[in-house]
Amino acid sequence: MNTLAGYLFLTPALVMFIVFLGGPVVATLILSFSKYNALISPQFIGIKNFLRLFSTPKSWVIFGNTFKYVAVLVPLHAIFSLFLASMVNAESRSSLRYIYRTCIYFPSILTTSAVAIAWGFLLHKDYGVINWLLSRVGGPSIPWLVSTKWSVPAISMFSIWKWVGISFLYYLIGLQNIPASYKEAASIDGANSFQVFFHVTLPLLSPTIFFVTITQFAGCFQIFEEPYLITQGGPGNSSRTISLYIYETAFQSQDMGFAAAIAFCLFFIIFIITFIQFRLQNKWVVYDYE
Repeated sequence: MNTLAGYLFLTPALVMFIVFLGGPVVATLILSFSKYNALISPQFIGIKNFLRLFSTPKSWVIFGNTFKYVAVLVPLHAIFSLFLASMVNAESRSSLRYIYRTCIYFPSILTTSAVAIAWGFLLHKDYGVINWLLSRVGGPSIPWLVSTKWSVPAISMFSIWKWVGISFLYYLIGLQNIPASYKEAASIDGANSFQVFFHVTLPLLSPTIFFVTITQFAGCFQIFEEPYLITQGGPGNSSRTISLYIYETAFQSQDMGFAAAIAFCLFFIIFIITFIQFRLQNKWVVYDYE
């Protein structure tokens, strides 16, 4: 009886999952085997969309760009937000903690399109504030938005500023939930602050680190707003991502079948990485410390 009641309580969430998540995934997979442009009925073409995807040099460049974003943003989000959370958590004055927390988290609630315009001016080669600051210390004038070399770092800078507050908040909550008795016991045993952090705090914070890395991997693989609003994927294809590629293919080129194939490949990549992370969590994530 209790089992049945549990399933009944889960039913609304399961229905929502099937209708809004599971259903679209299956529909995308089916559509990926067809030729469809929203004006004609889908025509089954087998695996031609996938063959086209893997044989197009542009696709490999775009997938490579996305992996670059992931390689840069996931570690930066995970490490920099942990550093910020540790500094704020160490602040003894509650009023300052509140101010710091608000300032760090505030960019994440701003409209991306609005702040992207501001960042476009900040990163401008000739009259941008960032290049002006670099010139004051003898640095070069960097073509952030018009160089294939600097477009990914420029977007990464904006993404870190915009979204680091979310991971920061998760870490801050995790740090505040760690019992002080563990740190006190380690200090009594002679551990210094670095030893306490690496041997006590980090292991106890591992569930939060695991959650942050899971969400950051999924989010960074789907990065869309930043390149779309700042560089429009350029110059060339140097900053174009998989999500932007899907959008352009589906809604600008009206090639829905090919866009579905790209989308399913993105889903498969995120699924595999998430599966591996969950399989490995038992080796380093500590849940039972109470």
